[in-house]
Amino acid sequence: METTRLGIRLDEIIKAKAEKASVLLGMKSLTEYLVCLMDKDATKVIREHGKITISQNHFEDFIIACEKAGKPNQTLRDAASFTQKMGR
Repeated sequence: METTRLGIRLDEIIKAKAEKASVLLGMKSLTEYLVCLMDKDATKVIREHGKITISQNHFEDFIIACEKAGKPNQTLRDAASFTQKMGR
């Protein structure tokens, strides 16, 4: 895995707490602890922003609207094509 550097400045108290936590968790370094936290949190944030949760009533309204919808217009087809090209 290729790595890159990240320079950060920390409050001394926060750094001391993070160092203690990394030792308590048996991690090799503060860097390992911070990378672990960043990876877990980033994964969670990305997952949460990648889904939409709606009520059953709104879902049923959405399905009804989809069933009533006509054929997609050119703008919608262009947007779908663009999204596919972008890999989303």
